[in-house]
Amino acid sequence: MRVQERLDRIFAIGGGPGANRVHGTPAEDEAHALAAEWLRAAGLDVTVDADGNLFGRSSARPDVWVGSHLDSVPQGGRFDGALGVVAAIEAVERAGAGSVVVFRGEEVGCVGSRACCGRARELPSTFLELHVEQGPVLADAGVPLGVVSGIVGYARGEFVLEGREGHAGTTPMAARDDALVAAAAEILRVRDAALAVEGAVATVGQVEVEPGGVNVIPARVRLSLDVRAPDTERLDAVIAGVGFRPRSRVEPVELRGAARTALREAIAGAGIEVVELPSGAGHDAGILAAAGVDSAMLFVRSLNGGISHSPDELSSPEDVALAVGVLADALTHVVSAR
Repeated sequence: MRVQERLDRIFAIGGGPGANRVHGTPAEDEAHALAAEWLRAAGLDVTVDADGNLFGRSSARPDVWVGSHLDSVPQGGRFDGALGVVAAIEAVERAGAGSVVVFRGEEVGCVGSRACCGRARELPSTFLELHVEQGPVLADAGVPLGVVSGIVGYARGEFVLEGREGHAGTTPMAARDDALVAAAAEILRVRDAALAVEGAVATVGQVEVEPGGVNVIPARVRLSLDVRAPDTERLDAVIAGVGFRPRSRVEPVELRGAARTALREAIAGAGIEVVELPSGAGHDAGILAAAGVDSAMLFVRSLNGGISHSPDELSSPEDVALAVGVLADALTHVVSAR
């Protein structure tokens, strides 16, 4: 299958283990150049905008975009982003209409799609994106595909805990003011605040300890914090439960409209149960939806426990083929509608 062969070629760029096409590197450039070859082979008009985003436009309904990204995290997965690009080329070829878009820098804050949205005159009427789920929901439900109902919002910030340094061997336990012990209690409180709100998650991903000596009681600890929830009400609830002031915040986005309906109908037309689920990760589709574009996302089932951002990321060839067919059918419906 051509999709699998192309995924293999993209995966090989940058060397292993895993996918290594970090934004701004020659590997990302090489992947874009390869995708441009495939776009030209499909008979599309190939252009690159001022921010490096790649486009392959057909003459019929070029205002309907399908695509994803080709950058990856270090040692990432085979399918993340790349599947959406390869599938978009297939879908536009089959539909004989629409445009393929390959965004830059999705993994570092969706810089390419944000740049597009900053130029409002260039926005499409519709955007469709196929992506691996990056989670276990579809596999647990026993279904190969899912329609994304919305993309979570998130808030990020930090906690700083102050204590008093001292000698690890000569300071009695009862006399210690250990900042790391206090930080451990905060981490558990973060976990409990997220558990209290259905569908929410909160993560402490970075811990910086000062002075950092093996034989010194920690005097200062900085904790990073990432809070996510499917809607504004639940995001606010977790933030309040944690009790922190975010340094940055991105609001949740609901994906609703004709594009989402087209995906639902294409899945049903393939004889598959229609399952809807929120995305816990950010995507280019969320950026375009927030800018007013009718956007929709199709998830394909992730195997290996739903692991992603890892060389162990896996989706079956059968599920991928099914997803490409559904994406093409949905695109055909969208481009024929007025």
